[in-house]
Amino acid sequence: MDNIYAIGDVLYGQLELTPVAIRAGALLSARLCGTGTELMDYEAVPTTVFTPLEYGTVGLTEEQAKERHGADNISTYHTKFKPLEWNVDKDATEGRRMSYTKVLVNRLDNNRVVGFHVCAPNAGEITQGVAIGFKMGMTKEQMDSVVGIHPTAAEECIGLAFTKEENPDATKTGC
Repeated sequence: MDNIYAIGDVLYGQLELTPVAIRAGALLSARLCGTGTELMDYEAVPTTVFTPLEYGTVGLTEEQAKERHGADNISTYHTKFKPLEWNVDKDATEGRRMSYTKVLVNRLDNNRVVGFHVCAPNAGEITQGVAIGFKMGMTKEQMDSVVGIHPTAAEECIGLAFTKEENPDATKTGC
Protein backbone atom coordinates (compact mmCIF):
# COMPACT_ATOMS: atom_id res chain seq x y z
CA MET A 1 0.00 0.00 0.00
CA ASP A 2 1.41 3.36 -0.96
CA ASN A 3 -0.01 5.24 2.02
CA ILE A 4 1.69 3.25 4.79
CA TYR A 5 5.18 4.28 5.87
CA ALA A 6 7.57 2.77 8.38
CA ILE A 7 10.68 4.07 10.04
CA GLY A 8 12.98 2.98 12.84
CA ASP A 9 13.44 -0.44 14.33
CA VAL A 10 10.53 -2.04 12.44
CA LEU A 11 12.50 -2.01 9.18
CA TYR A 12 13.81 -5.49 8.51
CA GLY A 13 17.55 -5.61 7.90
CA GLN A 14 18.25 -1.99 8.88
CA LEU A 15 20.09 -0.57 11.87
CA GLU A 16 18.16 -0.64 15.15
CA LEU A 17 19.54 2.60 16.56
CA THR A 18 17.54 5.53 17.97
CA PRO A 19 19.52 8.23 16.10
CA VAL A 20 18.95 6.33 12.84
CA ALA A 21 15.17 6.18 13.46
CA ILE A 22 15.11 9.91 14.30
CA ARG A 23 17.06 10.82 11.15
CA ALA A 24 15.00 8.51 8.92
CA GLY A 25 11.81 9.99 10.36
CA ALA A 26 12.96 13.57 9.78
CA LEU A 27 13.93 12.77 6.17
CA LEU A 28 10.62 11.00 5.52
CA SER A 29 8.68 13.90 7.02
CA ALA A 30 10.52 16.37 4.77
CA ARG A 31 9.76 14.26 1.69
CA LEU A 32 6.07 13.91 2.61
CA CYS A 33 5.78 17.67 3.16
CA GLY A 34 7.54 18.42 -0.12
CA THR A 35 10.47 20.22 1.52
CA GLY A 36 13.16 17.60 0.87
CA THR A 37 14.22 14.70 -1.33
CA GLU A 38 17.05 13.11 0.68
CA LEU A 39 16.81 9.40 1.47
CA MET A 40 18.31 7.77 4.55
CA ASP A 41 21.84 6.46 3.97
CA TYR A 42 21.95 3.32 6.11
CA GLU A 43 25.49 2.39 5.07
CA ALA A 44 27.35 5.48 6.25
CA VAL A 45 26.06 5.40 9.83
CA PRO A 46 28.81 5.56 12.45
CA THR A 47 28.25 3.07 15.25
CA THR A 48 29.98 2.44 18.54
CA VAL A 49 29.80 -0.39 21.03
CA PHE A 50 30.46 1.12 24.47
CA THR A 51 32.36 -1.73 26.05
CA PRO A 52 35.29 -1.03 28.40
CA LEU A 53 37.47 -0.73 25.29
CA GLU A 54 35.16 0.94 22.77
CA TYR A 55 34.64 -0.34 19.24
CA GLY A 56 33.64 2.08 16.48
CA THR A 57 32.80 1.45 12.85
CA VAL A 58 31.44 3.13 9.74
CA GLY A 59 30.91 1.52 6.34
CA LEU A 60 31.50 -2.04 5.31
CA THR A 61 33.07 -4.93 7.16
CA GLU A 62 36.07 -6.51 5.47
CA GLU A 63 33.93 -9.45 4.34
CA GLN A 64 31.21 -7.15 2.93
CA ALA A 65 33.78 -5.01 1.12
CA LYS A 66 35.39 -8.03 -0.53
CA GLU A 67 32.00 -9.45 -1.52
CA ARG A 68 30.75 -6.16 -2.97
CA HIS A 69 33.92 -4.93 -4.69
CA GLY A 70 35.88 -8.17 -5.20
CA ALA A 71 38.56 -9.45 -2.83
CA ASP A 72 41.37 -8.46 -5.22
CA ASN A 73 40.13 -4.85 -5.26
CA ILE A 74 40.17 -4.27 -1.49
CA SER A 75 43.25 -3.26 0.47
CA THR A 76 43.06 -3.65 4.24
CA TYR A 77 45.34 -1.26 6.15
CA HIS A 78 45.62 -1.96 9.84
CA THR A 79 47.71 -1.79 12.95
CA LYS A 80 47.63 -2.67 16.60
CA PHE A 81 48.91 -0.12 19.06
CA LYS A 82 49.11 0.88 22.69
CA PRO A 83 47.61 4.37 23.09
CA LEU A 84 50.12 6.84 24.49
CA GLU A 85 47.60 7.94 27.11
CA TRP A 86 47.94 4.51 28.70
CA ASN A 87 51.64 5.19 29.37
CA VAL A 88 50.94 8.11 31.74
CA ASP A 89 49.90 5.96 34.71
CA LYS A 90 51.52 2.53 34.51
CA ASP A 91 49.49 1.17 37.47
CA ALA A 92 46.15 2.14 35.90
CA THR A 93 47.05 0.48 32.61
CA GLU A 94 48.42 -2.79 33.95
CA GLY A 95 46.92 -5.69 32.00
CA ARG A 96 45.24 -3.54 29.34
CA ARG A 97 44.93 -5.03 25.88
CA MET A 98 46.26 -3.51 22.71
CA SER A 99 44.10 -1.28 20.54
CA TYR A 100 43.46 -1.89 16.84
CA THR A 101 42.39 0.08 13.80
CA LYS A 102 41.56 -0.98 10.24
CA VAL A 103 40.83 1.01 7.08
CA LEU A 104 39.38 -0.73 4.01
CA VAL A 105 39.89 0.88 0.61
CA ASN A 106 38.58 0.11 -2.87
CA ARG A 107 41.64 0.18 -5.13
CA LEU A 108 39.48 0.49 -8.27
CA ASP A 109 37.87 3.68 -6.97
CA ASN A 110 40.93 5.87 -6.29
CA ASN A 111 41.51 4.08 -2.94
CA ARG A 112 38.19 5.35 -1.62
CA VAL A 113 37.62 4.38 2.02
CA VAL A 114 34.76 1.86 2.16
CA GLY A 115 35.13 0.77 5.78
CA PHE A 116 36.67 2.03 9.01
CA HIS A 117 37.02 0.13 12.29
CA VAL A 118 38.69 1.02 15.57
CA CYS A 119 38.91 -0.71 18.93
CA ALA A 120 40.45 1.87 21.27
CA PRO A 121 39.72 4.44 23.96
CA ASN A 122 37.27 7.06 22.67
CA ALA A 123 36.40 5.01 19.57
CA GLY A 124 32.98 6.67 19.41
CA GLU A 125 34.48 10.14 19.17
CA ILE A 126 37.05 9.00 16.63
CA THR A 127 34.45 7.25 14.48
CA GLN A 128 32.12 10.27 14.50
CA GLY A 129 34.91 12.41 13.04
CA VAL A 130 35.94 9.83 10.46
CA ALA A 131 32.28 9.42 9.41
CA ILE A 132 32.21 12.99 8.09
CA GLY A 133 35.02 12.25 5.65
CA PHE A 134 33.47 8.88 4.87
CA LYS A 135 30.16 10.52 3.89
CA MET A 136 32.10 12.92 1.66
CA GLY A 137 33.75 10.06 -0.26
CA MET A 138 37.17 10.35 1.35
CA THR A 139 40.14 8.51 -0.15
CA LYS A 140 42.96 6.95 1.88
CA GLU A 141 45.29 9.67 0.62
CA GLN A 142 42.93 12.36 1.93
CA MET A 143 42.57 10.56 5.25
CA ASP A 144 46.34 10.25 5.58
CA SER A 145 46.82 13.97 4.84
CA VAL A 146 45.16 14.91 8.14
CA VAL A 147 47.56 15.93 10.91
CA GLY A 148 47.04 13.68 13.92
CA ILE A 149 46.20 15.11 17.34
CA HIS A 150 48.97 14.04 19.70
CA PRO A 151 48.78 12.14 22.03
CA THR A 152 45.49 10.45 21.12
CA ALA A 153 44.36 7.06 19.85
CA ALA A 154 42.89 8.90 16.85
CA GLU A 155 46.34 9.72 15.47
CA GLU A 156 46.97 5.99 15.09
CA CYS A 157 44.09 5.79 12.59
CA ILE A 158 45.78 7.90 9.92
CA GLY A 159 48.84 7.10 7.88
CA LEU A 160 48.39 3.34 8.13
CA ALA A 161 51.13 1.78 6.02
CA PHE A 162 50.67 -1.95 6.47
CA THR A 163 48.15 -4.07 4.64
CA LYS A 164 47.03 -7.45 5.92
CA GLU A 165 49.08 -9.09 3.19
CA GLU A 166 52.22 -7.32 4.46
CA ASN A 167 51.58 -7.64 8.20
CA PRO A 168 49.07 -10.38 9.08
CA ASP A 169 50.13 -10.41 12.76
CA ALA A 170 48.76 -6.91 13.35
CA THR A 171 45.31 -8.44 13.89
CA LYS A 172 46.33 -10.30 17.04
CA THR A 173 45.14 -7.66 19.52
CA GLY A 174 42.80 -9.40 21.90
CA CYS A 175 40.01 -6.95 21.00
